Amino acid sequence: MLTILGFAMIATFLALIMTKKMSPIAALVLIPALFCVAVGKGAHLGDYVIDGVSSLAPTAAMLMFAIVYFGVMIDVGLFDPVVRGILRFCKADPMRVVVGTAVLAAIVSLDGDGSTTFMITVSAMYPLYKRLGMSLVVMTGVAAMANGVMNTVPWGGPTARAATALKLDAADIFVPMIPALLVGLLGVLGLAYLLGLRERRRLGALRLDGESVETKETVLVGAGTGAGAGGGGLEKRPVAGGGGADDVDNDRDDGDGGDGGDDDGDLLKGLDPNRPTLRPRLYWFNALLTGTLITAMILELLPIPVLFLLGAALALSVNYPRLPDQKARIAAHADNVLNVSGMVFAAAVFTGVLQGTGMVDHMAGWLVDTVPEGLGPHMALVTGVLSLPLTYFMSNDGFYFGVLPVLAEAGAAHGVTPLEMARASLVGQPLHMSSPLVPAVYVLVGMARVEFGDHTRFVVKWAALTCLLILAAGILFGTI
Repeated sequence: MLTILGFAMIATFLALIMTKKMSPIAALVLIPALFCVAVGKGAHLGDYVIDGVSSLAPTAAMLMFAIVYFGVMIDVGLFDPVVRGILRFCKADPMRVVVGTAVLAAIVSLDGDGSTTFMITVSAMYPLYKRLGMSLVVMTGVAAMANGVMNTVPWGGPTARAATALKLDAADIFVPMIPALLVGLLGVLGLAYLLGLRERRRLGALRLDGESVETKETVLVGAGTGAGAGGGGLEKRPVAGGGGADDVDNDRDDGDGGDGGDDDGDLLKGLDPNRPTLRPRLYWFNALLTGTLITAMILELLPIPVLFLLGAALALSVNYPRLPDQKARIAAHADNVLNVSGMVFAAAVFTGVLQGTGMVDHMAGWLVDTVPEGLGPHMALVTGVLSLPLTYFMSNDGFYFGVLPVLAEAGAAHGVTPLEMARASLVGQPLHMSSPLVPAVYVLVGMARVEFGDHTRFVVKWAALTCLLILAAGILFGTI
């Protein structure tokens, strides 16, 4: 019964947010509360929620101060050269923009933290997508998949968890998987290329540097040159013949205004060379501070929430010594802070009920038990396939410490080594990074101002294909 109710709860949640019948925060709170009562454990709901909140509180704190920190870095102009460099490289070509998004997300993912990756990627790419009228779900989808592949680095989390759960060396798991993971990353880049071509067909030919060209939706005049209203050098005029492509939502449908209106004013002024928040004389201080912060995270010198708390306080104090200026910067980013931290605490209700009622254990046990006896010698393949739904509907901790040891034991009975099982367990990470149980994904969609349901509907099929590509490559190379 708990197995059925567990799957029903997840299916109800996904259906409601993908059809936009409920907001993600409301669904994350109300749906598990309802099912908790349905399984007869309503009296323990408070305990489950407190346990979930306690486990996710450090993550919420990290996200709160990280958003403030990177928001201040955007304000002071740290990422302006990056955006201008991408503008010059992309030359207003949507195909190059999407591929550039994948490359940027993959490179930044080397720090091992998904939230940081999404903050930096969206900070750099969002103004460009808005200026060119490109689909924002393409940006969030490509960034999530690139980060999912790179999240398998030993310091990223999944590999370390697999190594700990099966008492293996992380390097023995990761290094042989590098060729397969590179194939997965090439798959993401190839998908980015195809999606970019689709966006190019939808938008038509675009120009920078003062040349105006009629497109299917807009005319861009001097994008990125510093001319025009709002300091961004962009003027848009709607023309006839607009159209959309399948599976790619126009950013006008993402609930963000789509026309560069007031809701996006601050972000669309990201390249304004005269905005009052710039601190050009402190550029190298801010660059050094950011580099030091990321290095400290990788070396784990302090807990990540503490690092971002200290970083945000230092960045505000040095760049904006006057108290009113500090208050203004905090207020400017309060919307993102509240949305993301609120989503994390709402997700704590979902995970708390799943784990507290035992539904997640019953679901995992049922999936393991349904594996036919004849597939015993192929348990690595089975584990790779199961990693897609299990890491999407469960936390990494739940999968690697609760399910993987059971699968590994079943594989060992048929001669499958723990190393093969551990490598196969990494396959589902590109899909896992878009799971509603991953706090970082709310940073991604929140900063990009994309509905979570839109992101989910767009990315799930492509992420699943990327996972299967990695699995096939792992089998081909003999590592799985």
